[in-house]
Amino acid sequence: MVESTVHATHAVVTLDVALPGIIWGWMITLNMWAKSIGTGVILVGAFLLYRHKKDEMPNLRWTMPLISFIFLNIFLLFTLTDLHQPYRMVNIFLHPHWTSAITVGAWMASLFTALVTVLMVIGYFDAHPNVRKNCALANAARANSGLYEKIFPFVVFLAIPVTLYTAIIMAESSARELWQAPAEVMQMMWAALLAGSAALILVSGKWSAEARKDLALVLAIATFFSFLMYMGEYFFSFKSSEAEATLAYVHAGGAYNTEFWFGMVLGFIVPFFIAVGSMKSDNKTLLRFAAILALVGLYMAKDVWLKIPQMLPLS
Repeated sequence: MVESTVHATHAVVTLDVALPGIIWGWMITLNMWAKSIGTGVILVGAFLLYRHKKDEMPNLRWTMPLISFIFLNIFLLFTLTDLHQPYRMVNIFLHPHWTSAITVGAWMASLFTALVTVLMVIGYFDAHPNVRKNCALANAARANSGLYEKIFPFVVFLAIPVTLYTAIIMAESSARELWQAPAEVMQMMWAALLAGSAALILVSGKWSAEARKDLALVLAIATFFSFLMYMGEYFFSFKSSEAEATLAYVHAGGAYNTEFWFGMVLGFIVPFFIAVGSMKSDNKTLLRFAAILALVGLYMAKDVWLKIPQMLPLS
């Protein structure tokens, strides 16, 4: 949009013009990547708490919401930073339009972050009984330790729409044929499971071998199906001429060919084989290496998938 003011009348003239180049850049990539970690650790953590006793994962109840809290705030910070008029964000809460995916997503993400904060505080003081017994916050948290189990199901439930609503926003973007809602929804879900298992692997040093094997299983499944999703679109998006033209940027010789395949290899292929191997032998170092590769590769894959549809001229 181009705006100019006629000084004599103070009228504002607005013209619709083409926006050349990439509008959604690294900020949005980081936004989606951080959101995948923030929601994924809750989903994978819920699976682990269902499968194992708390004693097998001594720090899970407070490190899980801590990781989620950090990355959710990164997600919200860069969402706010990317807005052209950040102060207008308050209108989402004061004058909400519930037909907007952005409005619904902002409310859910804010509620989700608030509940995660409560879990983090309760979990921390519950796991550290010697921390300032005369502290009012610590005493309140310990007194309400049972609240953790009551809130946690709602947090797990909210993690699903919070991680998926971005896919709806992308699918609503006009003339972006590669961003189709069903495929984007599944990509977001597998990304959350991949990122969540990878993040928890990095803090699982004192956990039982069985818990780490379950993390390796989730990482293996998530990397396999994520890779399958990308390959399906890479090879079979031939029904849409726009999707074909978009994918030319990652096909042989394309501008994003190298980054795309680095993302596939680092994020999905190598971690898959390491994770499968770790299910048989408990190698902490190798599994952590796979987790780091998965997080780096996921960022690269998301970056390519976000940018290439914007490279195609729409006129």
